[in-house]
Amino acid sequence: MDYGFTTAAYVVAAILFILSLGGLSGQESAKRAVWYGIVGMALAIVATLMGPGAGNWFLSLLMIAGGGAIGYVVAQRVQMTEMPQLVAAMHSLVGLAAVFVGFNADLELSRVLAMDPAARVGLEGFAALLAKKTAVEISILRVEVFLGVFIGAVTFTGSVVAFGKLAGKVDTTAKKLPGGHLLNAGAALGSVILGVMYFNDAGIWSLILMTLLAFFIGYHLIMGIGGADMPVVVSMLNSYSGWAAAAIGFSLGNDLLIVVGALVGSSGAILSYIMCKAMNRSFISVILGGFGGTSGPQMEVTGEQIAIDTEGVAAALNDADSIIIIPGYGMAVAQAQQSVSELTRKLRAKGKTVRFAIHPVAGRLPGHMNVLLAEAKVPYDIVLEMDEINEDFPSTDVAIVIGSNDIVNPAAQEDPNSPIAGMPVLECWKAKQVFVSKRGQGTGYSGIENPLFYKDNTRMFYGDAKKSLDALLPLID
Repeated sequence: MDYGFTTAAYVVAAILFILSLGGLSGQESAKRAVWYGIVGMALAIVATLMGPGAGNWFLSLLMIAGGGAIGYVVAQRVQMTEMPQLVAAMHSLVGLAAVFVGFNADLELSRVLAMDPAARVGLEGFAALLAKKTAVEISILRVEVFLGVFIGAVTFTGSVVAFGKLAGKVDTTAKKLPGGHLLNAGAALGSVILGVMYFNDAGIWSLILMTLLAFFIGYHLIMGIGGADMPVVVSMLNSYSGWAAAAIGFSLGNDLLIVVGALVGSSGAILSYIMCKAMNRSFISVILGGFGGTSGPQMEVTGEQIAIDTEGVAAALNDADSIIIIPGYGMAVAQAQQSVSELTRKLRAKGKTVRFAIHPVAGRLPGHMNVLLAEAKVPYDIVLEMDEINEDFPSTDVAIVIGSNDIVNPAAQEDPNSPIAGMPVLECWKAKQVFVSKRGQGTGYSGIENPLFYKDNTRMFYGDAKKSLDALLPLID
C-alpha cells in the first residue's frame, strides 16, 4: 500500500480523535464521541498495518488479538469504582511502551550505523528510514529517543504508584525519602548530564542509566503526593503519557502518533490546570509539594456527630421543596447511583426541585461522578458544576451528601492551617438541613477531620449508602 492511502487514513483518524475529544466535553455527546475515538483508532491500526514498511503480519495480528482479548476481559471485570486505578494502570503501559520503543530505536540505529553503506540500500521499514538520515537528523533522533524514554519511564513508575494508592495497596499519605526534593533534583540533573553524553554518542549504557534515574523520579515524585491529590495526578500522568507518545512518534516518523500524543498531552495538561485551579493550588505545588502541608496547628473540632434514622430523613425530604444532592466516592463504592436516581425520580414526581452539585475533583478521577449519574440515567440538565450551584445553598431546604468529605469541608474556609485551606468547596452547610450518608465516623480517604459533621444543622445518616437509600425510597410518598 502506498504512502497516499496511509497519509489520508491518518488525516481522517486525526480528525476523528479531535471530534472525540470535543464531544467528551458534554454528557449528551460523550457516547457519540467515544465511537469517534474507536473508529479513529481502528482506522489508524489498519492504515499502519497496510502502510509502507509493514511486515510481521502473523506477529502483529497475534498481538492485536491477544491485547484485544485481555482488554475485553478487563473491561468486563472492572467496576466503575475501580476505573481510576484502571486508568492509572493503562498510563503505565503507555509509558513502558515508550521506553521499549525508544530502546528499540537506539538498537536499530546502532545496527544500521555499523553496516557498510552499500548494504544499507536493501533495508526496509524503520531501518530504511534510519539509513537515509543525515548526521544532523541522527542527532535529532537521539534527542527524541532520550525524551521519549525519559518521559515514558517517569510515567511508568509514577502510574504504578498511583495505581497502588488508588487501589489501597499503597499508603495514601505523602511520603518522601530523606532529602526529599533534593533527591528528585539530583536525579533530574543526572538525567540531563546523561542525556548530553548520550547525544554525544556515549553509548546505550547512558540511556540505560538515565532510564533507571527516571524510574526513580516517577516513583519518588508520586509517593510524595497524598491521596487527596490523586485526581490531579491521574490527569497529569495522562498528559505525560501523551508527550511520551508524541516523542516516540517523532522517533518513528509516525505523523499520527505525534498528533495523538500532542492531543493527549495538551488535553491532560489543561485538565490538570483546571483541577488545580478548582482546588486553589498551583500545579507545581501539587507535583512537587504533594498534599498535606500545614503552617501551624489545625483548628480543633468540637461538638458531636448527631445521627438520624431513615424515618427522620424521609420526613424532612417529604416536607422540603428544594433539594441538592452532592455525590462523592462513597456513592461509587456503594454502587448507589441507581438508588440515587430512583430517589431523584420520586422526589421530582412530587413536584420538588432536585439538583446535583458536582465538585471538579469529586471522586478519584475527573468526571467520575458525571459518568456514574449518566449511567443511572439522571437527567443532564439537573447535574450542575460547583460554580453554577454554590450560591443556591442558602435557599435550599435539604442538602444530601453521599460519601463526600474534602469537597464539602468548611475547614477550607474557616481554618487557615488546614491542609485544604483556600480550596473552593461546596458550601452545603448553608442549607437549612444537611444529611450526610456515611459508613462511619472515620475521616475518609484524605484523613482530614470535617467540621461539617458537627454543625447544628447536620445529621449523620450512617450506613452503606445503597442500603440506606433503598430503605428510604418506600417512605417517600
